Amino acid sequence: MNKEPVISVVITSYNRESFIAEAIESVLNQNFGDFELIIVDDCSTDSTVEIISGYQNDARIRFYRNEHNLGQFANRNYAASLARGRYIKFVDSDDFIFEHCLAEMIQGME
Repeated sequence: MNKEPVISVVITSYNRESFIAEAIESVLNQNFGDFELIIVDDCSTDSTVEIISGYQNDARIRFYRNEHNLGQFANRNYAASLARGRYIKFVDSDDFIFEHCLAEMIQGME
């Protein structure tokens, strides 16, 4: 049985091929390790899905692709519903977070 992570980091994406790798890597490079990364793609038509698929061997990542386009807010709500962590951190698919981001957030919330 897997232990629930302290924090779920959620990235939703739609046609972000130019940015998604940097967003994912910024999460994976955190110095706080007790997290899961949930990525939900909203039917991208560019190479976003292929880029995300390159990260699927990382056990911290759970990747989903919607069957039909939900739109920004419905997709974000759906992605949040998949979270198992005590806390949720949204990272936009064109964002970058510093390596200490999650550690400082957890410290402040705890």
